[in-house]
Amino acid sequence: MTTKKAKRAKVAARQKAAAPETIPVALAQFDRLPDSAHVRLPVVAALKGIGPATVWRWVKAGRLPAPVKLGPNTTAWRVGDLRGQPGA
Repeated sequence: MTTKKAKRAKVAARQKAAAPETIPVALAQFDRLPDSAHVRLPVVAALKGIGPATVWRWVKAGRLPAPVKLGPNTTAWRVGDLRGQPGA
């Protein structure tokens, strides 16, 4: 019986380590960020409770502000623009 318990404990520990619940720091501290700060796509999606594809659909439809390009492969949203949106 102790070996079964040990195996279960190992499996549970492995599953917990494989899928930790991580909240982006920018999302956890969104209220403290200055309006001039920028946040990336995962934060915007979590903030609105939608998926990444829906973020882009909402941008296209005008429901979310357009992001700014910070570099060739970096797109982000200004915190101040997101705060001005309903439901932020």
